[in-house]
Amino acid sequence: MLPCSPHHLRALTTIGYLYLLLFSVFAPTSSACSNGNCQLLEACAAATDCGPGLYCGNCPTAGKTQPVCTRGQAVVPTSIVNGLPFNKYTWLVTHNSFSIVDAPPLPGVQRLTFYNQEDTVTNQLRNGVRGLMLDMYDFENDIWLCHSFRGQCYNFTAFQPAINTLTEVEAFLSENPTEIVTIIIEDYVHTSKGLTTLFTKAGLDKYWFPVSKMPRKGEDWPTVTEMVQDNHRLIVFTSDASKEAQEGVAYQWKYMVENEAGDPGVKPGSCPKRKESKALNSKSVSLFFQNYFPTYPVETEACKEHSTPLEAMVGTCFKAAGVMPNFLAVNYYMRSDGGGVFDAVDRMNGPTLCGCSTLAACQAGASFGSCKNVSVPTRSPATNNAGSFTGSVQFANSAPTLSSTNRVVAFLFYLPLMAFWL
Repeated sequence: MLPCSPHHLRALTTIGYLYLLLFSVFAPTSSACSNGNCQLLEACAAATDCGPGLYCGNCPTAGKTQPVCTRGQAVVPTSIVNGLPFNKYTWLVTHNSFSIVDAPPLPGVQRLTFYNQEDTVTNQLRNGVRGLMLDMYDFENDIWLCHSFRGQCYNFTAFQPAINTLTEVEAFLSENPTEIVTIIIEDYVHTSKGLTTLFTKAGLDKYWFPVSKMPRKGEDWPTVTEMVQDNHRLIVFTSDASKEAQEGVAYQWKYMVENEAGDPGVKPGSCPKRKESKALNSKSVSLFFQNYFPTYPVETEACKEHSTPLEAMVGTCFKAAGVMPNFLAVNYYMRSDGGGVFDAVDRMNGPTLCGCSTLAACQAGASFGSCKNVSVPTRSPATNNAGSFTGSVQFANSAPTLSSTNRVVAFLFYLPLMAFWL
């Protein structure tokens, strides 16, 4: 073996420096935290960097391309302040909970429609969602969850038999004996006793909150403790007024007020009531349902919608009704630029439940207005440019990969069909 000359040593040293330079340029930059130690709004490169209840995401439509740890789970308010009437709480609701991006279609069902959520109903419930908005129709001698044209369910708007989703709800209630779930049905079921038969088949009848116990003149509801003790942990509302007398399913607008859905419900400075609803400041009902989602759902816009505009709209609707909304319904509930709908629901619950600015400041067992100091997180310096949120936001192994192409294709096909039927 020939000895190395000074020329060879200099060449090897130069090559070594080049390798180090290339590695420093192309290798991923490590973040200041990792392995589950990153906190809310700290820079991250992967979901595994973030702590429990967080995922690694960003919000390019709001100009925030730096991935940070983002909230993905709600704090269930009864875990902090328990024992109050049901109508004192604010609950997170998913709009068209069944309309899930890239969910595998059933055989023979070609789905061509808009989507509103990104993970399973089971996962929504696990992440703290406590209200489900479901559209139900008679279809193929069964009751299905559908989007529709003028109240008609077609093959390309059908998602799945409703029993599938209701079975998920039953499993969750069975596994979580202190939790309460509300279902709001946009009801196009005309089969006699169709709804009660469906819920009985799903095993949900044993949790049913009876209409006879619902307040009729704006009084408080039973406490959440009483509801759990009686196992009345499923509240069901229908948009069909006839179902209350026929099947014992509560007519929605007899017990709650509701603002307008779609674009009118997200217009800054305005919170109009839905036409079927009583005035938002009516004292004859005990519940206030706030819709907050645009007419046409766009995944990539949801993170921006769930920041400052959401805070402003909650304030606007609070002023219009004079009370805090009990339900907040959104599309793509997990998308935000940080705290999103979860922070909003915390801030809605805090003043009502404990007299504090946010649920995080409430102290279990403390007197009303006794609040602990809560530090407000700030965005970390941009120390990492690697990675971005491009996958599903659900905390489940069955997470599908997100795609925008199918939504564009669906819209191009859906638009002329809308023009045809309307």
